[in-house]
Amino acid sequence: MPRVNIYKIISIVITMMLLFVVNLAFSMTAEKELDNMGKHDLKPIVLHPDNPHYFLFRGKPVILITSGEHYGAVLNLDFDYVKYLDALHSYGLNLTRLFSGVYCESPASFNIQNNTLAPAPLRYIVPWARSSVPGYANGGNKFDLSRWDESYFRRLKDFVHQAGLRGIVVEVVLFCPYYGDEQWDLSPININNNVNGIGDLARTDALTMKSGEMVAIHDAMVRKIVDELRDFDNFYYEICNEPYFGGVTIEWQYHIASIITDAESSFPHKHLIAQNIANGSAKIDDPHKDVSIFNFHYATPPVTVEMNYGLNRVIADDETGFRGTEDMPYRTEGWEFVIAGGGAYSNLDYSYTVRHEDGTFDLPKSQPGGGGKSLQKQLKILKDFIHTFDFIRMTPNNQLIKSELPEGTTARVLAEIGKAYAIYIKGGAEVELTLDLPEGKYRAEWLNTITGMKDKEQNITHSGGSISLSSPEYMEDIALKVVKAKTDN
Repeated sequence: MPRVNIYKIISIVITMMLLFVVNLAFSMTAEKELDNMGKHDLKPIVLHPDNPHYFLFRGKPVILITSGEHYGAVLNLDFDYVKYLDALHSYGLNLTRLFSGVYCESPASFNIQNNTLAPAPLRYIVPWARSSVPGYANGGNKFDLSRWDESYFRRLKDFVHQAGLRGIVVEVVLFCPYYGDEQWDLSPININNNVNGIGDLARTDALTMKSGEMVAIHDAMVRKIVDELRDFDNFYYEICNEPYFGGVTIEWQYHIASIITDAESSFPHKHLIAQNIANGSAKIDDPHKDVSIFNFHYATPPVTVEMNYGLNRVIADDETGFRGTEDMPYRTEGWEFVIAGGGAYSNLDYSYTVRHEDGTFDLPKSQPGGGGKSLQKQLKILKDFIHTFDFIRMTPNNQLIKSELPEGTTARVLAEIGKAYAIYIKGGAEVELTLDLPEGKYRAEWLNTITGMKDKEQNITHSGGSISLSSPEYMEDIALKVVKAKTDN
C-alpha cells in the first residue's frame, strides 16, 4: 500500500475548513447588508429616473459590465455556480446571463469545448419534471410538461439569491431559437422528448403563435418563473436570445412580453424586460411599450447606441465573441460601447467551465471566442473607470474632439460639459488630442486600459476653447479622464 502523508491530509482538511468559514462569513455579512437595506422590500433594478440610458440598483446608478459564462449555470447540474459567482465578484463584475433550460446544446455545437450549455447525460435540469418513461435524447427519462421540477426552481432561486449577495444582476433569458436540428432534438418541448404529445413541429415553428398548445406551455413556464422570482431585486428578463434566427416571430415575442407584464400586474414592484434586437446594429422604429432594455450582440462599432439613443431606454451589448481568443477585440468593444452611452456590456467568456468555474479553463485556439483572467481584469478596469464619474449627468458628445485623428484611430467622448469628460481612443500608438473645453482648471489622467495604471497625469489651467493634450505611448487603445479641478469653483 502507498504510504499516507498525514500532514498533507491535515493541510487539505484545514484548507477546506478555512474556505468554508470564509464563505460562511461572506454570506452572513452580505445577508446582514441586505437586511440593513430592507431585504424584503428592495425595489428591483430599474431605469434611472434622471437618465434612463442607465440603471438604478439598490439606490445607486449602475452600468452593468461583465465577462460571464455561456449561460448554463443553472441547467447544468455539474456547474458550481457559487464558485463562478465568487469569481465574478472578485473582479467587481456585476452582471451574468442565464438561460432558463428550455434550450440546450450538444458538445458539438458551435465548436465550443467544455460548453456549459451542453450538460453531460443525466445532468440536465429544466422547469419540467422527468416522467417515468425512458427515451430523452441525451439520456434518462422523458419530460412531463404538465409537472414542474421543484428542484429546478430551488436551484434557479438560489442562483439569483447568491448573485444578489454579491451585488450581481442576472439577465434571465427565457427562450432561445433552435439554430439547427441538433438543438431542437434536445429540447424538452420537442415531441420526442416529452410524454405529453406536444411539440410535433418544425424547429422554426417552435417559437411562434402557430401551435396553441405550444404557446400554452410557453405561457405556463413564463408565469411559473415570474412567480418564483417575484421577490428578487437583482434580475431582469430577456424575452428571447437572438430571435432573428430560427423562425421566431415578433408577434410571439410581444406575446411573451405581455405574459410577463400580466403575471406581474399585482406585484408591488415590476421587473424590467429586455428584447434582443439584432446582431451588429439596427434602428428601432416602433419600440414595444413593455420593453425597457434593447439588447444587441457583437455591436462594434457601437453605432447602434447612437441610432437609438433618442428612445431614452437602456441600450445593451449583452453578448460578444466569435473573434478569436485574444483580449483586444472584446476589451475595445466594451470600451467603445460604454463611452458611446451604452448601459450594459456582457462579454461571452468561455473560460468558465465545469471544474473551472473560477474562469481558469485554458482556452484552445479553436475556441470561437475569448475570456479568462486577463480579460476579466481589463473589463474591471473599464467598470471602475466609468463608475468614477457621475455618468447620469453625461451624454455622448464626440463633437468635442476638434483634431483630425490618424488613420485607423477613433475617439469617443462621454461628457458633462465643463465638469467631466470620459474619452476613449482606439487604434494608434500615440495621439495629439484637441478638445473643446470651457474656461477652468482641470485634471487630466491618461489610463492604461490593459494594466489600469495612470500612464500620465497633468493639471490644466485653460482660458476656454480648443486645447491640445498629448497622450503617452500606448498599445492598441487608451482612455482619458478630464475633470474639473476641485479647487476651481
